[in-house]
Amino acid sequence: MAQIQFFRGVDEEVIPDVRLTRSRDGSNGTATFYFQNPQALSSEATEEITGMYMIDEEGMLTTREVKGKFVNGKPEALEVLYLMQSPDEWDRFLRFMQRYAETHGLEFSKS
Repeated sequence: MAQIQFFRGVDEEVIPDVRLTRSRDGSNGTATFYFQNPQALSSEATEEITGMYMIDEEGMLTTREVKGKFVNGKPEALEVLYLMQSPDEWDRFLRFMQRYAETHGLEFSKS
């Protein structure tokens, strides 16, 4: 079972919009996650967001590139950037995303 967390031990319920880019030679890539009104920004959330944790049976992928989006001073969304610096990191990320999609009933579409 694959989950995304902003606080260790607390699964994020909101499903993100994810956009992938990859260099032509396949040596690196980026994944941009966009969470609209995530639980991590709710008034009940009392912990500080220190990163995004992608957890599955292989282990954990982590990024610290988390930015909050605010409208009229109120938190509305989180934008997260995950960088992959090698083909192995790209493959590992895709395995996580496949598991995440299966866990949450999602499917992949190329644009």
